[in-house]
Amino acid sequence: MQPDLFSSITVGALELPNRIIMAPLTRCRADADHVPTPLMVEYYAQRASAGLIIAEATMVTEGHSAFWREPGIYSATHAAAWKLVTDAVHDRGGQIVLQLWHGGRACHPLLNAGAIPVAPSAIPITNDEVHTPEGKKPYVTPRALEDEELPGIVQAFRLAAQYAQDAGFDGVEIHGANGYLLDEFLRDGSNQRSGLYGGSVENRMRLLLEVCTAVREVWGADRVGVRLSPLNSYNSMQDSDPVGLTQAVAAALARLGLAYLHMMRGDFLGEQTGDIMTPARTAFPGVLIGNMGYTQAEGDVAIGAGLLDAVAFGHHYVSNPDLVERLRAGVPLVEPDPRTFYTQEAAGYTDYPPYAA
Repeated sequence: MQPDLFSSITVGALELPNRIIMAPLTRCRADADHVPTPLMVEYYAQRASAGLIIAEATMVTEGHSAFWREPGIYSATHAAAWKLVTDAVHDRGGQIVLQLWHGGRACHPLLNAGAIPVAPSAIPITNDEVHTPEGKKPYVTPRALEDEELPGIVQAFRLAAQYAQDAGFDGVEIHGANGYLLDEFLRDGSNQRSGLYGGSVENRMRLLLEVCTAVREVWGADRVGVRLSPLNSYNSMQDSDPVGLTQAVAAALARLGLAYLHMMRGDFLGEQTGDIMTPARTAFPGVLIGNMGYTQAEGDVAIGAGLLDAVAFGHHYVSNPDLVERLRAGVPLVEPDPRTFYTQEAAGYTDYPPYAA
Protein backbone atom coordinates (compact mmCIF):
# COMPACT_ATOMS: atom_id res chain seq x y z
CA MET A 1 0.00 0.00 0.00
CA GLN A 2 1.47 3.35 -1.06
CA PRO A 3 2.05 5.92 1.66
CA ASP A 4 0.09 9.17 1.70
CA LEU A 5 -0.26 12.26 3.89
CA PHE A 6 -1.88 10.23 6.65
CA SER A 7 0.83 7.56 6.81
CA SER A 8 3.23 7.55 9.73
CA ILE A 9 6.90 8.27 9.06
CA THR A 10 10.25 8.22 10.84
CA VAL A 11 12.08 11.56 10.58
CA GLY A 12 15.48 11.13 12.16
CA ALA A 13 14.81 10.44 15.84
CA LEU A 14 11.13 11.40 15.56
CA GLU A 15 8.20 9.10 14.88
CA LEU A 16 5.45 11.15 13.25
CA PRO A 17 1.82 9.96 13.11
CA ASN A 18 1.24 11.65 9.75
CA ARG A 19 3.12 13.55 7.06
CA ILE A 20 1.20 16.82 7.36
CA ILE A 21 3.76 19.34 8.61
CA MET A 22 2.93 22.78 9.97
CA ALA A 23 5.27 25.17 8.16
CA PRO A 24 7.02 27.92 10.14
CA LEU A 25 4.81 31.02 10.11
CA THR A 26 5.95 34.34 11.53
CA ARG A 27 3.00 35.84 13.41
CA CYS A 28 4.58 38.58 15.60
CA ARG A 29 2.77 37.66 18.83
CA ALA A 30 5.83 37.73 21.11
CA ASP A 31 6.32 40.64 23.48
CA ALA A 32 8.54 43.68 22.94
CA ASP A 33 11.55 41.74 24.30
CA HIS A 34 10.89 38.87 21.87
CA VAL A 35 9.65 36.60 24.67
CA PRO A 36 6.87 34.14 23.73
CA THR A 37 3.46 34.98 25.19
CA PRO A 38 0.52 32.96 26.57
CA LEU A 39 -1.27 33.65 23.28
CA MET A 40 1.47 31.68 21.51
CA VAL A 41 1.02 28.78 23.93
CA GLU A 42 -2.63 28.50 22.95
CA TYR A 43 -1.93 28.95 19.23
CA TYR A 44 0.60 26.12 18.98
CA ALA A 45 -1.37 23.79 21.24
CA GLN A 46 -4.40 24.19 18.97
CA ARG A 47 -2.33 22.81 16.08
CA ALA A 48 -0.77 19.83 17.89
CA SER A 49 -2.40 17.22 15.60
CA ALA A 50 0.12 18.12 12.86
CA GLY A 51 2.61 15.35 12.21
CA LEU A 52 5.22 17.92 13.19
CA ILE A 53 5.02 21.61 14.04
CA ILE A 54 7.93 23.73 12.81
CA ALA A 55 7.71 26.81 15.02
CA GLU A 56 8.23 30.22 13.49
CA ALA A 57 11.52 31.96 12.63
CA THR A 58 13.16 32.69 15.98
CA MET A 59 16.04 35.09 16.60
CA VAL A 60 19.29 33.39 17.60
CA THR A 61 20.85 36.58 18.88
CA GLU A 62 19.80 39.93 20.30
CA GLY A 63 19.71 43.04 18.13
CA HIS A 64 18.89 41.38 14.81
CA SER A 65 15.12 41.74 14.52
CA ALA A 66 13.60 41.75 11.04
CA PHE A 67 9.96 41.81 12.17
CA TRP A 68 8.22 43.57 14.99
CA ARG A 69 7.73 41.23 17.97
CA GLU A 70 9.02 38.00 16.49
CA PRO A 71 10.24 35.55 19.18
CA GLY A 72 13.81 34.94 20.30
CA ILE A 73 15.77 32.04 21.80
CA TYR A 74 18.94 33.72 23.09
CA SER A 75 18.38 33.74 26.86
CA ALA A 76 17.06 31.61 29.71
CA THR A 77 14.01 33.88 29.81
CA HIS A 78 13.16 33.03 26.21
CA ALA A 79 13.73 29.31 26.86
CA ALA A 80 11.44 29.32 29.89
CA ALA A 81 8.64 31.00 27.93
CA TRP A 82 9.06 28.60 25.01
CA LYS A 83 8.90 25.69 27.51
CA LEU A 84 5.28 26.61 28.16
CA VAL A 85 4.65 26.24 24.42
CA THR A 86 6.39 22.88 24.06
CA ASP A 87 4.71 21.50 27.19
CA ALA A 88 1.30 22.47 25.84
CA VAL A 89 2.00 20.84 22.46
CA HIS A 90 3.34 17.68 24.11
CA ASP A 91 0.34 17.52 26.47
CA ARG A 92 -1.86 17.28 23.37
CA GLY A 93 0.28 14.55 21.81
CA GLY A 94 2.15 16.75 19.34
CA GLN A 95 5.80 17.25 18.46
CA ILE A 96 7.46 20.58 17.74
CA VAL A 97 10.84 21.80 16.46
CA LEU A 98 12.12 25.37 16.53
CA GLN A 99 13.34 27.27 13.47
CA LEU A 100 16.66 28.98 14.26
CA TRP A 101 17.06 32.22 12.31
CA HIS A 102 19.18 35.28 11.73
CA GLY A 103 17.50 38.09 9.77
CA GLY A 104 20.67 39.40 8.09
CA ARG A 105 20.07 42.36 5.79
CA ALA A 106 16.29 42.11 6.36
CA CYS A 107 16.78 43.61 9.82
CA HIS A 108 16.26 47.35 10.31
CA PRO A 109 17.75 50.02 12.60
CA LEU A 110 14.28 51.03 13.86
CA LEU A 111 13.84 47.52 15.21
CA ASN A 112 17.33 47.25 16.70
CA ALA A 113 18.16 50.43 18.62
CA GLY A 114 19.74 51.99 15.53
CA ALA A 115 22.06 49.08 14.70
CA ILE A 116 22.91 48.68 11.00
CA PRO A 117 22.05 45.18 9.72
CA VAL A 118 24.75 42.77 8.58
CA ALA A 119 25.03 40.66 5.43
CA PRO A 120 27.62 38.92 3.24
CA SER A 121 27.83 42.03 1.03
CA ALA A 122 26.68 45.65 1.29
CA ILE A 123 23.67 45.13 -1.00
CA PRO A 124 20.20 46.22 0.24
CA ILE A 125 16.76 44.71 -0.25
CA THR A 126 15.00 46.86 -2.84
CA ASN A 127 11.72 45.17 -3.77
CA ASP A 128 9.85 45.64 -0.48
CA GLU A 129 9.61 47.63 2.74
CA VAL A 130 9.86 46.49 6.36
CA HIS A 131 7.18 46.76 9.05
CA THR A 132 8.38 48.93 11.95
CA PRO A 133 6.73 50.69 14.93
CA GLU A 134 6.79 53.82 12.73
CA GLY A 135 5.06 52.12 9.79
CA LYS A 136 6.55 50.56 6.67
CA LYS A 137 10.05 51.79 5.88
CA PRO A 138 12.61 51.11 3.13
CA TYR A 139 15.35 48.63 3.93
CA VAL A 140 18.80 50.09 4.56
CA THR A 141 22.13 49.10 3.05
CA PRO A 142 23.68 46.46 5.32
CA ARG A 143 27.25 46.27 6.54
CA ALA A 144 29.32 43.46 5.04
CA LEU A 145 30.48 41.03 7.71
CA GLU A 146 34.21 40.42 8.09
CA ASP A 147 35.40 36.81 7.93
CA GLU A 148 36.58 36.99 11.53
CA GLU A 149 33.04 37.86 12.66
CA LEU A 150 31.52 34.67 11.25
CA PRO A 151 32.58 32.32 14.07
CA GLY A 152 30.47 34.55 16.32
CA ILE A 153 27.46 33.94 14.07
CA VAL A 154 28.06 30.19 14.28
CA GLN A 155 28.36 30.41 18.05
CA ALA A 156 25.06 32.30 18.25
CA PHE A 157 23.32 29.42 16.47
CA ARG A 158 25.04 26.92 18.78
CA LEU A 159 23.89 28.74 21.92
CA ALA A 160 20.37 29.14 20.52
CA ALA A 161 20.29 25.39 19.85
CA GLN A 162 21.22 24.78 23.47
CA TYR A 163 18.46 27.10 24.69
CA ALA A 164 16.03 25.25 22.39
CA GLN A 165 16.95 22.04 24.19
CA ASP A 166 16.31 23.74 27.52
CA ALA A 167 12.91 24.81 26.17
CA GLY A 168 11.87 21.22 25.51
CA PHE A 169 11.73 21.23 21.73
CA ASP A 170 11.98 17.91 19.87
CA GLY A 171 14.61 19.29 17.49
CA VAL A 172 15.50 22.36 15.46
CA GLU A 173 15.31 23.58 11.88
CA ILE A 174 18.03 25.89 10.54
CA HIS A 175 16.54 28.67 8.42
CA GLY A 176 18.55 28.84 5.19
CA ALA A 177 15.75 30.33 3.08
CA ASN A 178 13.77 33.42 2.03
CA GLY A 179 16.57 35.97 1.88
CA TYR A 180 17.75 35.90 5.48
CA LEU A 181 21.37 35.69 6.55
CA LEU A 182 22.29 32.09 5.71
CA ASP A 183 20.40 32.26 2.41
CA GLU A 184 22.13 35.57 1.64
CA PHE A 185 25.46 33.77 1.85
CA LEU A 186 24.24 30.90 -0.34
CA ARG A 187 23.08 32.87 -3.37
CA ASP A 188 25.38 34.84 -5.64
CA GLY A 189 22.93 37.72 -6.11
CA SER A 190 23.41 38.73 -2.47
CA ASN A 191 26.88 37.24 -1.82
CA GLN A 192 29.47 39.07 -3.91
CA ARG A 193 32.33 38.82 -1.43
CA SER A 194 35.71 37.21 -1.98
CA GLY A 195 37.64 34.97 0.37
CA LEU A 196 36.59 31.81 2.16
CA TYR A 197 32.87 32.66 2.20
CA GLY A 198 32.34 34.03 -1.32
CA GLY A 199 32.75 33.13 -4.96
CA SER A 200 32.34 29.40 -5.52
CA VAL A 201 29.30 27.43 -4.38
CA GLU A 202 31.55 25.58 -1.94
CA ASN A 203 32.57 28.88 -0.34
CA ARG A 204 29.07 30.34 -0.34
CA MET A 205 27.63 27.36 1.52
CA ARG A 206 30.48 27.29 4.05
CA LEU A 207 28.65 29.35 6.70
CA LEU A 208 25.47 27.24 6.47
CA LEU A 209 27.49 24.04 6.85
CA GLU A 210 29.44 25.46 9.80
CA VAL A 211 26.15 26.35 11.48
CA CYS A 212 24.73 22.89 10.75
CA THR A 213 27.82 21.24 12.20
CA ALA A 214 27.65 23.34 15.38
CA VAL A 215 23.94 22.70 15.87
CA ARG A 216 24.39 18.99 15.13
CA GLU A 217 26.96 18.83 17.94
CA VAL A 218 24.26 20.07 20.32
CA TRP A 219 21.31 18.03 19.11
CA GLY A 220 22.67 15.11 17.12
CA ALA A 221 22.11 14.98 13.37
CA ASP A 222 18.82 13.07 13.76
CA ARG A 223 17.05 16.08 15.33
CA VAL A 224 18.25 18.78 12.92
CA GLY A 225 16.65 19.89 9.65
CA VAL A 226 17.33 22.69 7.15
CA ARG A 227 15.00 24.87 5.11
CA LEU A 228 16.06 26.13 1.65
CA SER A 229 14.40 28.28 -1.06
CA PRO A 230 16.82 28.46 -4.03
CA LEU A 231 14.16 29.90 -6.39
CA ASN A 232 12.40 32.38 -4.12
CA SER A 233 13.06 36.00 -5.09
CA TYR A 234 11.42 37.41 -1.95
CA ASN A 235 13.74 39.90 -0.20
CA SER A 236 15.48 40.76 -3.50
CA MET A 237 17.05 37.31 -3.83
CA GLN A 238 18.45 35.77 -7.02
CA ASP A 239 20.96 33.11 -7.97
CA SER A 240 22.53 32.52 -11.37
CA ASP A 241 22.22 28.71 -11.04
CA PRO A 242 19.55 27.68 -8.51
CA VAL A 243 19.53 24.07 -9.72
CA GLY A 244 23.28 23.70 -9.33
CA LEU A 245 23.10 25.39 -5.93
CA THR A 246 20.37 22.97 -4.86
CA GLN A 247 22.40 19.96 -5.94
CA ALA A 248 25.52 21.12 -4.11
CA VAL A 249 23.84 22.12 -0.85
CA ALA A 250 21.55 19.08 -0.70
CA ALA A 251 24.52 16.75 -1.23
CA ALA A 252 26.52 18.52 1.48
CA LEU A 253 23.60 18.29 3.91
CA ALA A 254 23.21 14.60 3.09
CA ARG A 255 26.83 14.03 4.13
CA LEU A 256 25.98 15.55 7.51
CA GLY A 257 23.22 12.98 7.97
CA LEU A 258 20.55 15.50 8.92
CA ALA A 259 17.01 14.44 9.78
CA TYR A 260 15.31 16.25 6.92
CA LEU A 261 15.56 18.81 4.13
CA HIS A 262 12.65 21.25 3.85
CA MET A 263 12.43 22.69 0.32
CA MET A 264 10.36 25.64 -0.83
CA ARG A 265 9.76 24.68 -4.43
CA GLY A 266 8.89 28.01 -6.04
CA ASP A 267 9.04 31.78 -5.97
CA PHE A 268 6.54 33.92 -4.03
CA LEU A 269 6.90 36.65 -6.66
CA GLY A 270 6.98 34.45 -9.76
CA GLU A 271 10.24 35.90 -11.06
CA GLN A 272 12.23 32.63 -11.14
CA THR A 273 11.06 29.23 -12.33
CA GLY A 274 12.60 25.80 -12.54
CA ASP A 275 12.60 22.34 -11.01
CA ILE A 276 14.65 22.23 -7.82
CA MET A 277 12.72 19.37 -6.22
CA THR A 278 14.14 16.69 -8.54
CA PRO A 279 17.80 17.57 -7.85
CA ALA A 280 17.01 17.85 -4.14
CA ARG A 281 15.45 14.39 -4.16
CA THR A 282 18.39 12.96 -6.09
CA ALA A 283 21.06 14.50 -3.86
CA PHE A 284 19.38 14.11 -0.47
CA PRO A 285 18.44 10.51 0.45
CA GLY A 286 16.93 11.49 3.81
CA VAL A 287 13.43 12.81 4.49
CA LEU A 288 12.44 15.49 1.95
CA ILE A 289 9.64 17.90 2.89
CA GLY A 290 8.00 19.90 0.11
CA ASN A 291 6.43 23.31 0.65
CA MET A 292 4.59 26.03 -1.34
CA GLY A 293 1.12 25.52 -2.74
CA TYR A 294 0.74 21.76 -2.44
CA THR A 295 -2.83 20.49 -2.37
CA GLN A 296 -3.82 17.34 -0.53
CA ALA A 297 -4.16 15.46 -3.82
CA GLU A 298 -0.80 16.62 -5.14
CA GLY A 299 0.87 15.79 -1.84
CA ASP A 300 -0.57 12.27 -1.83
CA VAL A 301 0.62 11.66 -5.40
CA ALA A 302 4.13 13.00 -4.71
CA ILE A 303 4.50 10.94 -1.53
CA GLY A 304 3.15 7.82 -3.21
CA ALA A 305 5.64 8.24 -6.06
CA GLY A 306 8.56 8.79 -3.69
CA LEU A 307 9.15 12.34 -4.90
CA LEU A 308 8.52 13.68 -1.39
CA ASP A 309 8.24 12.20 2.07
CA ALA A 310 6.03 14.86 3.66
CA VAL A 311 4.32 18.18 2.86
CA ALA A 312 4.50 21.41 4.87
CA PHE A 313 1.34 23.51 4.79
CA GLY A 314 1.62 27.23 5.50
CA HIS A 315 -1.24 29.70 5.17
CA HIS A 316 -3.96 27.08 5.69
CA TYR A 317 -2.47 26.34 9.11
CA VAL A 318 -3.15 29.96 10.04
CA SER A 319 -6.91 29.49 9.74
CA ASN A 320 -7.39 25.73 10.17
CA PRO A 321 -5.95 24.67 13.54
CA ASP A 322 -7.34 21.18 12.93
CA LEU A 323 -5.97 20.92 9.39
CA VAL A 324 -5.22 17.19 9.71
CA GLU A 325 -8.79 16.43 10.75
CA ARG A 326 -10.24 18.66 8.03
CA LEU A 327 -8.17 17.00 5.31
CA ARG A 328 -9.07 13.55 6.60
CA ALA A 329 -12.79 14.41 6.65
CA GLY A 330 -12.69 16.14 3.27
CA VAL A 331 -14.36 19.29 4.59
CA PRO A 332 -13.69 22.74 3.13
CA LEU A 333 -10.72 24.72 4.39
CA VAL A 334 -11.09 28.20 5.85
CA GLU A 335 -9.09 30.94 4.13
CA PRO A 336 -7.07 33.21 6.46
CA ASP A 337 -7.47 36.95 6.82
CA PRO A 338 -4.12 38.50 5.79
CA ARG A 339 -4.97 41.71 7.65
CA THR A 340 -4.32 39.86 10.92
CA PHE A 341 -1.12 38.04 9.96
CA TYR A 342 1.21 40.42 11.83
CA THR A 343 -0.98 42.05 14.45
CA GLN A 344 -0.59 41.41 18.18
CA GLU A 345 -4.13 40.33 19.06
CA ALA A 346 -5.97 37.02 19.39
CA ALA A 347 -8.14 37.94 16.40
CA GLY A 348 -6.95 36.04 13.36
CA TYR A 349 -4.60 34.00 15.54
CA THR A 350 -6.32 31.81 18.14
CA ASP A 351 -9.98 32.46 17.25
CA TYR A 352 -10.30 30.20 14.18
CA PRO A 353 -12.56 27.37 15.39
CA PRO A 354 -12.15 23.66 14.58
CA TYR A 355 -14.62 22.41 11.99
CA ALA A 356 -16.46 20.19 14.51
CA ALA A 357 -17.49 23.33 16.37
